[in-house]
Amino acid sequence: MRRSEFNRAVAEEFGARANAVVNDLVLSKIGGRSAADAIDAGLDPREVWLALCEELDVPADRRYGVGRLEPRRR
Repeated sequence: MRRSEFNRAVAEEFGARANAVVNDLVLSKIGGRSAADAIDAGLDPREVWLALCEELDVPADRRYGVGRLEPRRR
C-alpha cells in the first residue's frame, strides 16, 4: 500500500474525522504512536492501515484492497 492509497482509504472510511483518526488516535499495535507518526517513522502504510482498522472495528470486508484507484480504461 502506498501512502496515497492509505490516505484515500482513511478518507473513504472515516470521512470528516479522517484527520483526527490519523493524527490524534494512539495505536498500541504500532508502538503507541499515531498513524501519521508511525508512517513518518517508516512503518509500512498497510501495517498502519490494518492497525487503524483493528482499533476502530472496521469490518474485514472493508480492510483489504481499499484506497486503490480503479484501472483506467482505454
